[in-house]
Amino acid sequence: MRKWSKDVKTESTLPPKGTFTKRAGEVARIMTRNEVSPGEIGSAIKMVQLFINRAGRNLNPERKQQLERAKRILQDKKRQK
Repeated sequence: MRKWSKDVKTESTLPPKGTFTKRAGEVARIMTRNEVSPGEIGSAIKMVQLFINRAGRNLNPERKQQLERAKRILQDKKRQK
């Protein structure tokens, strides 16, 4: 089966290894750094969602909850701008 997500192209660079294993606040902080998400907060949100989608059923519920929380933090920051 061919994965559609392998063809996704973004303006973003790759986050440092292990980013998505951290707590929500730390993930959000890392993802907002300019060298990780040069396309602003919107690209950071997309990268977190793409990671969640790629992990699929292999992502344990606690990790998914932390990543969803990180996504909400990023969305709140985007609204404040």
